[in-house]
Amino acid sequence: MIILKSQQEIDAMRESGRLLAQVHQELAGMIKPGVTTHEIDQFVERYLHKHGATPEQKGYHGFPFATCASVNDVICHGFPNKEPLKDGDIVTIDMVVNLNGALSDSAWSYRVGQVSEQADKLLTVTEKCLYLGIEQAVPGNRLGDVGHAIQSYAESNGFSVVRDFIGHGIGKDMHEEPQVPHYGSPNRGIRLKEGMVITIEPMLNTGRYHVKLDSDGWTARTADGGLSAQYEHTIAITKDGPVILTTL
Repeated sequence: MIILKSQQEIDAMRESGRLLAQVHQELAGMIKPGVTTHEIDQFVERYLHKHGATPEQKGYHGFPFATCASVNDVICHGFPNKEPLKDGDIVTIDMVVNLNGALSDSAWSYRVGQVSEQADKLLTVTEKCLYLGIEQAVPGNRLGDVGHAIQSYAESNGFSVVRDFIGHGIGKDMHEEPQVPHYGSPNRGIRLKEGMVITIEPMLNTGRYHVKLDSDGWTARTADGGLSAQYEHTIAITKDGPVILTTL
């Protein structure tokens, strides 16, 4: 069942999303060669607690961290660790913030030092795909319109779109209906309505879109060892168009 949100609920999620965006702003200045994803995770948890919020994903189905930290060939759900990031790495930091019961969800990919031309293009195209998808998130459009905009641009630039992990509705629960694929055909799928709040979070790979899972049961990698990047915002569908809730 899709739960439509009131303006009051959306406003509360906007406050949560603003805090989340502040965290990413801090991380942009923190992420550099020598920093560990463990340090990043600890910083995020402290920052959220300091501002009266909690990391919603910590403890979710046993997930033990405040953030997902996915480096290079890790697509998503990577475990933070104490291995220093190296010049040329790319890392995606994904988090869900709970501020007074209102949730927000956003992931961002970061360049660590000087990255390769391929990695730089991957991040640039993935971020562009996010905003192309958001442009389609208007009342009356269908989820297929969102997915098609993302898939067509990604593939035209030589990248593949991950199928195994997709966006979702969000509100009082981290994962609500509807499911939001980042691939598809125009004018297909559920029709978007005012009051829906969803995440759009394309994950693009330099190689094939296929996934393999580590023995920890969480860490998802590209099956062929290629690089992967992800950008994500939480979006409210309004009569005036899409509103990004996870920005300053």
